[in-house]
Amino acid sequence: MHLYAQTNIQLFNQLHQLGYSHVELESISNAYKLAVQLFTGRFRPSGKTFIAHLVGTASVLAQLRVSYKLVVAGLLHAAYSHGDFGAGQTGRSKAKQKQVVQAIGQEIEEYIARYTALQWNMAIIPIIHQQIDILDDIGRDVLLVRLANELEERLDLGILYCGDSKSQRYAERDRHLSEMAEKLGYPTLAAEFETVFKEIAAAELAREICNPTKQEYSTLVTPNSCQRKLPILFQQATAYQIYHLKALATHLLHLD
Repeated sequence: MHLYAQTNIQLFNQLHQLGYSHVELESISNAYKLAVQLFTGRFRPSGKTFIAHLVGTASVLAQLRVSYKLVVAGLLHAAYSHGDFGAGQTGRSKAKQKQVVQAIGQEIEEYIARYTALQWNMAIIPIIHQQIDILDDIGRDVLLVRLANELEERLDLGILYCGDSKSQRYAERDRHLSEMAEKLGYPTLAAEFETVFKEIAAAELAREICNPTKQEYSTLVTPNSCQRKLPILFQQATAYQIYHLKALATHLLHLD
């Protein structure tokens, strides 16, 4: 099993060793900066930071020697589904699209949009598996990003640390993943799937350390100092009023 990057520094070192150009590294760095804005404070059910998952997904793609554009897409694949753009809504919007395009360009944004639109469940996966040969080029690339995501979810037994419910749901997909990787022309990715499937099947984890967030899906953990609290808001409002009352009193005294 290849050791994939989990931090930005590990990813940049990997990309440099694989021969990605300085211009390509700059584009990937810009994508990472946007990821930091969108995913800081978000955690997987395993307790793993979401940014580590994104970096890992990009690392899987890089190891397959794909275009830097797909590495960027892997790094931001969940931007519209899980990214915090400040509006409190999921999904793609014109405002979000504008911000993403400014960071990584229109072409790569289209990959992320297609990734977001790709349905992925046990009813759809067998259909996708059967229709790989008729997918267009972007469709095949987006499916590859999805498979990189699926592998990253399982690395280091990560899916088991998410708890029984999620790991059982993901296990139902397993039989299609390596075959889809083969059909896309990536036998090394297919082999990686087979390796992680065996590791997961043989693993035994203490339930006490699994699913520390107690959530089946990713969750946002906001630092206390970043949360709006009524006492703080009241204090700020009161200080604002006192400041202006003092200013008014000073003004009136000068009039006398």
